[in-house]
Amino acid sequence: MHSNKPKADLLRRLHTDGVLVLPNAWDAGSAALIARAGAKAVATTSGGVSWALGRPDGQSLSREEMVEQVRLIAAAVDVPVTADVEGGYGHAPEDVAATVEAVIAAGAVGVNIEDSKGFGVPLFTPEEQAARLRAAREAAQRAGLPELVVNIRTDVFLFGIGEPEGRLDDVLARAAVYAEAGADVLFVPGLVDLDVLKTLVEGSPLPVNVMAGPGAPTVAEFESVGVRRVSLGTAVTQAAYSVAHRATEEALTKGTYTELDGALDFGAVNGVFTR
Repeated sequence: MHSNKPKADLLRRLHTDGVLVLPNAWDAGSAALIARAGAKAVATTSGGVSWALGRPDGQSLSREEMVEQVRLIAAAVDVPVTADVEGGYGHAPEDVAATVEAVIAAGAVGVNIEDSKGFGVPLFTPEEQAARLRAAREAAQRAGLPELVVNIRTDVFLFGIGEPEGRLDDVLARAAVYAEAGADVLFVPGLVDLDVLKTLVEGSPLPVNVMAGPGAPTVAEFESVGVRRVSLGTAVTQAAYSVAHRATEEALTKGTYTELDGALDFGAVNGVFTR
């Protein structure tokens, strides 16, 4: 039995009862603080990880660079970690397989895989993405962790693919194909309309994951229409970096420090970490 099977089983169970809230981490420190705050699992954000390494979001990291960050994050927390591996670091099924095996070895028990080839380019067809998903499942089996939770992200709404009135049907069609190929959860960033989500939840063979942030419905409202997973994407990273920017600007221009009010004290942060 794989040593991380209990964490994978736990992550799987967290999608079946209530709603799983995932504030996304961008490095080991943020992951540790997110877990300290009570998160039942930690998800990574590819955008945040990329920014922390001085890169833009959008599949600009190599597989090796992302896997190393997943390793550090998984080592920093005791809760399950699900890794955002973007498009799998290559278009071919074997590329996705290599990525899945690597992040399992790094300690992840879930993955988030996009059906996007990158910003401004067409999505993989459902059939192409299904082949990539089957490769992910087979890779998890080879790695000894068939319980790996595969969260399949479709960017139909995020990138505005096709005519607006056809997007829900496109997502539902993709959900059926992705479920057959072995996906466990359907992630639809860019969609927060509760009425549309209710229809999606009712028609999807997979539990639905949304991406939330300022202006979006509350977790309770998402839960009321059947959403099972709420991710915060890059929002927490943006907020943290915004504090750094505002506090620096204030200190340089006003010589004051009010932007730092409310911060955790040194001992609270330092105490999260062990040698």
